[in-house]
Amino acid sequence: MARLLLIEDDLTIRAPLLRALRERGHAVAAASTALDGLRDALDDRPDLVVLDLGLPDLDGGELLRMLRAVSSVPVIVATARDDEAEIVRMLDAGADDYLVKPFTAAQLDARARAVLRRSMADPATDPVLVVAGLRIDPRARQVTLDGATVELTPREFDLLHHLAGRPGQVVTKRELLTEVWRIPYGGADKTVDVHLSWLRRKLGESAQEPRYLHTVRGVGVRLDAPGSSR
Repeated sequence: MARLLLIEDDLTIRAPLLRALRERGHAVAAASTALDGLRDALDDRPDLVVLDLGLPDLDGGELLRMLRAVSSVPVIVATARDDEAEIVRMLDAGADDYLVKPFTAAQLDARARAVLRRSMADPATDPVLVVAGLRIDPRARQVTLDGATVELTPREFDLLHHLAGRPGQVVTKRELLTEVWRIPYGGADKTVDVHLSWLRRKLGESAQEPRYLHTVRGVGVRLDAPGSSR
């Protein structure tokens, strides 16, 4: 039985969701304000938080940042805001998934179970990845390049880790959006491009002079060891 915390101020949404999620076997608590939700998340340590953004005392995005400063609890943002830039901003801020209202309890339950499966995966079983001078340690979430530490944001790390797990393979932007950003549709290619640009800069390369990250025009990106023949 998963312990969920639903932070939602609209009673007409909160009450039926509570009932439906409990019927699906979850133990669900609820809070109607951001500050009550923050307190409950820290005191009760739920397995997952479902977070609305339009809260009466504080924007849910600010609450997400406060949570991420002190907790790694998985968070699903569940809101009426369907702007792509907002979705990407919340995922980059640390949300594990994003669900746009209106949605059914069955959809939320499926998303919650998927996020919980990912969060319960044992990082100790995830091997260190080495591609030439690039070393990626998923347990410590550390990257070194030719022995020097590379400071990456969480999203940059996830992007590099995903690519390094498929060396020599062309990974499409659609796959990256789905697997790294958890956005189950295309249309946000610029997000991938921007993060690839930041990642290249930190690896000391560029799109014009790539070492590890090679763009395949119209398809995606491939991570290769420097000097690999293609």
